[in-house]
Amino acid sequence: MADAISLGDAVKKFLESSRIKQQIQSLSVEDHWEKIMGKTISNYTDKIEIRNKTLFIYTSVAPLKNELVFQKDLIKERVNEVMGADTITEVVIA
Repeated sequence: MADAISLGDAVKKFLESSRIKQQIQSLSVEDHWEKIMGKTISNYTDKIEIRNKTLFIYTSVAPLKNELVFQKDLIKERVNEVMGADTITEVVIA
């Protein structure tokens, strides 16, 4: 008889091996973005996504892009803290 596996473990294993995990992580970061970076930055952020452990932050506001470039380490630290794991290893401002 094969080893029994819980439904939760099966779902977790599936997510680990699928592209859905990155989409779920991106949505989770979006949900917490205002808490992570504050209302002003949140309001001027156009899009956030995670691909291959890289957080992409999109904004069309040049001064904000500049500010975010200087805060990359802080952003990485805060996102990983909120996500409860080393979800991202790099931050790209676009």
